[in-house]
Amino acid sequence: MTLDLALTDVEIGALGDRGWFLRDGVLGRAGALGVHDRVEALAAAGRLRPAGLSRGAGYRVDRPVRGDAILWIDPTDVPLEIAGLWAVFLALRDALNRQAYLGLDRTEVQIARYPGDGAAYDRHRDAFPVLPGGRPNRRVTAIYYANPAWCPEDGGALRLHGDEGPIDVAPILDRLLVFLSERVEHEVLPAVTPRRAVTAWFRARGPLDG
Repeated sequence: MTLDLALTDVEIGALGDRGWFLRDGVLGRAGALGVHDRVEALAAAGRLRPAGLSRGAGYRVDRPVRGDAILWIDPTDVPLEIAGLWAVFLALRDALNRQAYLGLDRTEVQIARYPGDGAAYDRHRDAFPVLPGGRPNRRVTAIYYANPAWCPEDGGALRLHGDEGPIDVAPILDRLLVFLSERVEHEVLPAVTPRRAVTAWFRARGPLDG
């Protein structure tokens, strides 16, 4: 599926000024519920695994720090219910290259589900250095939320830490949050009910980190 997506001047300005922007109504309710249903089906089938931290020899599972379960999506085997969102991610990457000149290339996509028992994810950035002292090659993070009927009492808001102080983003159905991976520190606040998201990371052109 090929999709043409254009960013607004407000979105481009927000990305440059504060490092992030939001867009609602990305797929429409029917498409968003399809994503929700697929995530739940994968969880029920035992396809999601506890998320880990760090890489290489430092990799570990530490649930008090990060409590979600995840599944990486193979680009050659995208579930039908995720195909529309996958097209949005690729179109977003192309729009960021065309309109914001970010030089994005490789894309990786992950489903994440917090079980709703207070699981959270401590404050962090998404970018990792390729080599000590090198430039992180995750440049942009795009998170799509699939949580019908979310309310503040459900928890699981994403807290962004920026120059203007902390801002909480509600993980409502069919919302897309886009931010600069190297710049924006963030955390997932404790989720009282199940919380579902699909995240794409766009990497800079150049050597991969393996």
